[in-house]
Amino acid sequence: MNKLLYWAAICFPVLSWAADDRVDIARFSRSDLSGWQSKAFAGETRYSLQNKDGRTALRADSNAAASGLYREVSIDLGKTPILNWTWQAGNILAGADERTRAGDDYTMRVYVVFSGGLLFWRTRAINYVWSNSQPVDSSWLNAFTNNARMIAVESGPARLNHWVSEKRDVRADFKRLFGEEPGRVDAVAIMTDTDNTRTTATGWYGDIWFTKK
Repeated sequence: MNKLLYWAAICFPVLSWAADDRVDIARFSRSDLSGWQSKAFAGETRYSLQNKDGRTALRADSNAAASGLYREVSIDLGKTPILNWTWQAGNILAGADERTRAGDDYTMRVYVVFSGGLLFWRTRAINYVWSNSQPVDSSWLNAFTNNARMIAVESGPARLNHWVSEKRDVRADFKRLFGEEPGRVDAVAIMTDTDNTRTTATGWYGDIWFTKK
């Protein structure tokens, strides 16, 4: 099964930890994995909570494997459109062209999924990735499906082994990439995968949350 199309099957969102101006999706810094579920596609990436540079984070180790963690949510982007997260990449997949099926692997990626419900062909996904070589803020079609778009939030080795904080306006990104207003966000997923390139990757994911603009 395609790694991206799987998330289309998530049609029963649940609420996350919410306040008026903040919705917490991942609280890894508190050693909290509640609500997160796993899905393997080709072998299994190992995910485990670990102290990294004085903070608790989710470590991902992939060796020619692809599996992810996802959390069903219900996010109104009209209220909280800004996705925030922290991450740290231990390496990039040098030489891999992510725009091709043979190179469609990433040390770090965060999915935002908009379910089409029963109209599964209308499911859309934005992948925020740590690219191997594509320019920061560039975007491209996923190599396996037109329903997913990739955005390079980081690129190359310059900031490897450093904690990096990210912030994206998901509503604006969706409108730019798909040419229409988004519906509610139905799931958020993370995945470190190396099954196509047959390589290895290690990265750490920090907390993930939505906020007001």
